[in-house]
Amino acid sequence: MRKSFVNNPKPILAAVIRERTPRDAIAEIKNYAIHGARGADLHLSCLDKQYQNVESIAQIVNQSPLPILGLNYNQSPDWVVTETSEEERVALLMMSIDAGAAGIDMQGYTFDRPSHFAFNEDFANSNYSFIKNKPREVVLDPKIIEKQCDLIEQIHFKGAEVLLSNHLLIPMKTDELVDFCLFIEERKPDMIKIVTQCETDEDMLECFKAMATIKKEIKTPVTLFSNGATGTLTRIINPMLGGFMVFTSDGFNARSNFTQMDLQTIKQVLDGVEKLKL
Repeated sequence: MRKSFVNNPKPILAAVIRERTPRDAIAEIKNYAIHGARGADLHLSCLDKQYQNVESIAQIVNQSPLPILGLNYNQSPDWVVTETSEEERVALLMMSIDAGAAGIDMQGYTFDRPSHFAFNEDFANSNYSFIKNKPREVVLDPKIIEKQCDLIEQIHFKGAEVLLSNHLLIPMKTDELVDFCLFIEERKPDMIKIVTQCETDEDMLECFKAMATIKKEIKTPVTLFSNGATGTLTRIINPMLGGFMVFTSDGFNARSNFTQMDLQTIKQVLDGVEKLKL
């Protein structure tokens, strides 16, 4: 039976897996599970080419005690970008679905790779509050949106889930983030992830406010946090305000994203807060 992310207790502590072989990935997932993770984000492009197939990914899925989302950033384990077409990138994501993964972590720029790097100026006059600062990974082209919706529908037909990830990487106001959530919620993802930017205390406080508001107004589970000088606390506080997921490292190595939370540390923090509620 296919495992589920959505039906997990929240907030989900998610393992970030950037390994080269199925055996290494399985070992890493098992360690994460022992230390308290409840799900895994598997970087498919970090697997050596010989393992980027349904059979090898299925080995990982079948031996994982955690639900897995397939993820493809077109990156090697040492953070080198590997150039492939969007069709090839999405095909690897779909291999993880066919291998039995719980779902995929689908990038907001899917089928529109230029939007990963810059806002499409053709849509600068659209009547959406969230585009005035021209965030990245915002797709407004109706044809691209239709392709994304079709992909999500295909995955749902296979009984799997979609996390729609959006790295906006600019400071955002609460009303803008609520509007953005409502906008992408129309594509019917099962989960939403948004990464903004916090460079000041005011940015950070706005991100807290946005998370608390989104919890009340958005039906789809949302993960919201920020990069930047004052972004770290948003990865800790927002899960307490209703955020769906925390992306973690179980210790750090050369493959790690150093902005992510240490698994055992954030688990102690969240467990401690729950004890205070008793």
